[in-house]
Formats: sequence, C-alpha cells, structure tokens
Amino acid sequence: MSETITARRAAATVVAAAALAMAGTAAAPATPAEAATARTSGTAGLKGIDHDAWIRDVRAVVDQAEPYVAERTAHAEGRKQAVVLDIDNTSLETDFHWATVPTPAVAPVLELARLAHERGAAVFFVTARPGVLTPATEWNLRKVGYPVDGLYVRHLPDLFQDVSTYKTAKRAEIEAKGYTIVANIGNNTTDLVGGHAERTFKLPDYDGKLS
Repeated sequence: MSETITARRAAATVVAAAALAMAGTAAAPATPAEAATARTSGTAGLKGIDHDAWIRDVRAVVDQAEPYVAERTAHAEGRKQAVVLDIDNTSLETDFHWATVPTPAVAPVLELARLAHERGAAVFFVTARPGVLTPATEWNLRKVGYPVDGLYVRHLPDLFQDVSTYKTAKRAEIEAKGYTIVANIGNNTTDLVGGHAERTFKLPDYDGKLS
C-alpha cells in the first residue's frame, strides 16, 4: 500500500472515530438531501481517478451482480441467504470522502444491498478495520441507509492475520450459522479469494490506487 493511501486511511480512521460523538441516538437512514450533500462535500477525487468514472465502473460490475442476486433470492422462503460486502471503497466512498462524516455510500452497492435485503437475504460486512471502530462504522453504514445484519471487524489475534485469511475465516463463520453466501463483493482480491461464496464480484481498485 502506498504512503499516500496509508496516510489517507489513517486520517479516515480519525474521522470515523470522531463520528462516535455524533452517534448518540439511533442512526436513521440519510435523507435524499443529506445524501446529496455528502456526495458533494468530500474530496473531488484522487490523483488519476475521476470519481464519476469510478462510479460508472462500479455500476458496470453491480449491473452483472444484480440479476444474479435477484435470481438466487427469488422464492427464497425458508432459506438463509446472505451477501457479504467489503466496506472501504466498496460500500463507502472512503478514499474520495475521507474527511466527510458520515462517509457517503457507494450508490450502486447500496442499491444492491437493499434489493438483497428486501428479498430476504442478510447483509453482512467483513472489513479489515480494527474493532475500536465498530460503533462508528456501524453508525456510518446505517446512517447512509445500509441494512446491517452483521459486521465483522478485526480483533486480536485477527489483527496479525493476513487480510485474505481473516476474511475467508469470517465468511466461513457466516456459513457455519446456516447461511448460503450468494455473492461476495469487494474491490481487492483479498476481499474475494478463499471461497465460501457462490459468486464473487470485484469492483475496481485501479491497480491498488484505491485502498
């Protein structure tokens, strides 16, 4: 990971921790006006990556995932199904809005998560964020409109595990609870390798430019 991305992620961690002060009451999904303000209030983009082009690239992947998820969740009564999402630059626009609280949702992924949830699938988040950020992270996800059926963060000894090993283990835990993971979505190969999902969908990271 580059020094620029490392510094940006460190700053994002501080901002996310500060969000705890804003989460004194139960989080409600963002209104359309709040969402629009959040989308336009962060950084304009990253060097070499245009935000609008990134969203178009994300939507192209989600457009492939959506019909699959819709088909798999049709007539799913009595079956425990789930989708698993990474957070940074998959569910939330972390690198484009690292100083914005709450961090805006990645709109196409939010739409897919809501579709899956409406059709009875659980929505789980598996992130490499440390456990100290659990309250701020869950508040952010709910505030921007995500259904959150489970949030997996890294605690000891997970903090010392390879990220792909950790994330694979958490998907296995979800399966052990009786869920079939119909789709696993992330923007890094470490989010997706290791099995324990019917299908994986990789969002763009532009050769590591997005964390």
